[in-house]
Amino acid sequence: MDKNNCAKTPPMGWNSWDCYGATVTEEILKGNADYMEKHLKQYGWEYVVCDIQWYEPKAVSDMYNAFYPLEVDEYSRCIPAVNRFPSSAGGKGFAPIAEYVHGLGLKFGIHIMRGIPRQAVHAATPIKGTDKTARDIAHRHSICPWNTDMYGVNVRAKGAQEYYNSLFEMYAEWGVDFVKVDDIATSWVNPTQPYHAQGEIEMIRKAIDNCGREMVLSLSPGPAPVEQAQHLRVNANMWRMTDDLWDNWDHVYAMFERCNVWSRHVSEGCWPDCDMLPIGKVRVFTPSHSQARYTNLTKDEQITMMTLWSIFRSPLMIGAEMRDNDEFTLSLLTNPDVLRLLAHSHGARQVHRSNDTVIWTARDIDGSRYVAFFNISNCVTNPSIPLTNLGLDGEYELYDLWKREKCGMADKWVTATVNAHGAVIYKLSKS
Repeated sequence: MDKNNCAKTPPMGWNSWDCYGATVTEEILKGNADYMEKHLKQYGWEYVVCDIQWYEPKAVSDMYNAFYPLEVDEYSRCIPAVNRFPSSAGGKGFAPIAEYVHGLGLKFGIHIMRGIPRQAVHAATPIKGTDKTARDIAHRHSICPWNTDMYGVNVRAKGAQEYYNSLFEMYAEWGVDFVKVDDIATSWVNPTQPYHAQGEIEMIRKAIDNCGREMVLSLSPGPAPVEQAQHLRVNANMWRMTDDLWDNWDHVYAMFERCNVWSRHVSEGCWPDCDMLPIGKVRVFTPSHSQARYTNLTKDEQITMMTLWSIFRSPLMIGAEMRDNDEFTLSLLTNPDVLRLLAHSHGARQVHRSNDTVIWTARDIDGSRYVAFFNISNCVTNPSIPLTNLGLDGEYELYDLWKREKCGMADKWVTATVNAHGAVIYKLSKS
């Protein structure tokens, strides 16, 4: 099985974390799936992803209940909490929700934590298909400091691969199309060992390849170490380049350098991940924050984020409660010219950076060229770049992707007027 077949272009979808933390429910998943089918599917959006702790019955926020009893089956595997996902009763797991999502012509994904449930280890429950127990395969010194659900897996232990095989066999039976694995892409345990879960990544890759179903593999959190780019490319479809990205300009600003570093490693089925889009209505059920709110990013900052993510070709995962999208948020997500850039461009690279301007370029498969101007200063700017710096000569017609209109010709220089923290992106076609 070629892992790249299921992610030939950057995955596009919705993830429940930014708006619901650990509290997502069946109704929320189905409601957002309905919205995606009605408003976004025609533009290429397809994944509906249930984020963290769907197996925790009492989750109430983005703050985790430490050492709380989880829903775990007889083979040491987490299963959905029935009080939050009623259709999972009777051992059905996520199969009914996946079937519902598939019925809309969409795909279904889940989040998991690296490792094996601590409560299964303490109870020594069996590993399916072996004479081993959870206690036999646990690495008790490999723990996540921000979540108490799991121990890491001892990759040298007999039964360890069988445990991961049984997990992904179950996910395949449910009809899962996308798995986001957390506490695995970088080190929260020991900063001097920035890739501590390499063995578990390889076991997960093997388990997916043998489960009989194609699944996108997404690794979190970040920053993933760029020196491990080849290992990531071989084993995963997506990997986070950053810690959680939230709706403030400093987080967006920091992604320019990360995208520049990682741009050479972008290719079919291998997508360095800028993280979710914190746009629209976020923080809906998170008592650690004062109240649900719309994004703190200005409209220009949101355009900058969408432009950078798209020209770099990051996966796009919406973080909003989509049913509360306003007109502007929907317009960001349904611009066919920007989404074409995401799906059908190649060779993206940064060609200029100064104190107030960042400029990127990329090629379209139709032979045209894109140039994106980003204003990283606090006032309006008028950046320019010679066509020769883009490897072009002659005369070109300019098309503004965000305005969706032709805007003149360029024969020597390309110039834009860009709002503070904003972006302008042109498509250049030979006249």
